Parts: sequence; structure tokens; C-alpha cells
Amino acid sequence: MPTEPLRSAGALITDDGVELAPHRFAGLVAPAVERAFVAGMLAGRDGGGAELSQRYGGPAATGFLVEFRTRLAAPGGTVDRAGFAAVNRYRDPATCQRALDKQVAHGTIARRRDGGITATERGVDFLTELYQVHAEVTEELWAGHDDRVRRLVEAYGRVVAYAVLLAGEPDAGPGPAFAAVAPPYEPDGTPPGVLLLNRIGALRYHRADAYADAWTAAGHTAASVGELPDGPERRAIELETDRRAAGPYATLTADERLCVLADLAALPG
Repeated sequence: MPTEPLRSAGALITDDGVELAPHRFAGLVAPAVERAFVAGMLAGRDGGGAELSQRYGGPAATGFLVEFRTRLAAPGGTVDRAGFAAVNRYRDPATCQRALDKQVAHGTIARRRDGGITATERGVDFLTELYQVHAEVTEELWAGHDDRVRRLVEAYGRVVAYAVLLAGEPDAGPGPAFAAVAPPYEPDGTPPGVLLLNRIGALRYHRADAYADAWTAAGHTAASVGELPDGPERRAIELETDRRAAGPYATLTADERLCVLADLAALPG
């Protein structure tokens, strides 16, 4: 039975001879990222986020603010038309536009002439409070894991920065959804829990773009890939997603990638 993994310069190699190169690591880390991110967001909702949203008009007034918070919270932060569409690529476009109309009517989001969106002053006020809620709940959720959170914040800071650097490179993975949320807005004094939550959140959209590129290359649409049954074709798309999503993780050493997996697995939630 495998025990302590062996290290190589560019990959992780377990003692049963299975190499964990960046593309394999990308597949392994994705569910760990998802678990930690969902735990943080659910804690935010239950720990004051839902009440905060109601004070500003409820989900109909705040939904897209939460989704695009890492861009819209920044001074002058905007999300362009392509980014909005990419983040919502699995939703009905007409339904999304109606939901956006409601948020504009609530005065939390404004449309730009070029089709992009930005937060109004009221919207920025909401996001400032939301960051505070996320600070409180992540501190409680991950209490006693300060070292793990610190290591993950540092690692994912480099991963996100490298993903931004790779944007526009052929076959590198990042696309319009990632560009709509990254780099995350991180004002001075942002607590570690918020940094971690938003950095791994941004990487989720990096992988979402990689997945969309993979199923597009396989001849699918957003609708058809959702109906694809388990089998060789779906597995091939998942493997191609891992390959396209792997680029940013090359900035981590083999030991750092192993540490990221261990730290994410150990976080409560």
C-alpha cells in the first residue's frame, strides 16, 4: 500500500510508480478546491451573508454582486460582456438578462455603454460588508489552521498570478470567465481567510474555462456536454480539462503541490 510519496523535479511520484505531474495534480486538486470554496461560501451565507443580502433587497438585488465580487468590489471594477456570458455559460441567456435587469433596477449594478457591468455606490457598500462577513466566518471556520491557511494563501497567490500571466497564451487554459474575476480585489488588510476564499474561487473559473475549451474542442455545446453520459468520451474531456487547467500549477514545486493537497484536505468544511 502506498505510503510517503517520492519527489522528482517536475512531478510527484508515489512509491507505486504513479506520477503526479501538473496535469494529474490539476485533476486531484479540483475537488479539494471545490470543497473548501463551497464550505466558505455556505458559511458566509449562514453566518450573516443571507441577512446582509436581505438588507440590500435580497438575491434579486445582490446575486451577481456576490458572483463577481472579486472584480466589482475594486474601484472602477468592471465585468465585460464576454466575461458575464462565460460565467453564466450554462444558464439561459434571457433569464440571466432578466435577473441583471432586476439588479439594475435595485440600484446595485449599472450597465455600461459597452455592455459591461459595474457596481454602483450602493453595490460597493454591499460588497464591502460582504468582505467583512467572509472575514468573520472564515476565521471561525478555519480556526486553529492558521499555518495551513497561510501556506495556501501564499501558494494560491502565486498560482493566480501565474494564471493571469498566462492569459492569452495559446492552449494555456485561462479564458473569459477567469478574466471576469481575476486577479481578485485584495485591499490592504484583507484577512487570510478572505484571500484564500477568493483566490481558490478565481481558480475555479480558470478550470471552468479549461473545461469549456475541452468540450468545445470535442464538438460539444454547453447543453450537449451536460447530457453526456459517463464513458470514454466524458473521461477524455475531463482529462483534456486537466491538461488545459494545469498551467498555473507549474509555478509550484513538487513538494508545494503535495503540501497544497494535504492542507486543503485538512481544512474543516
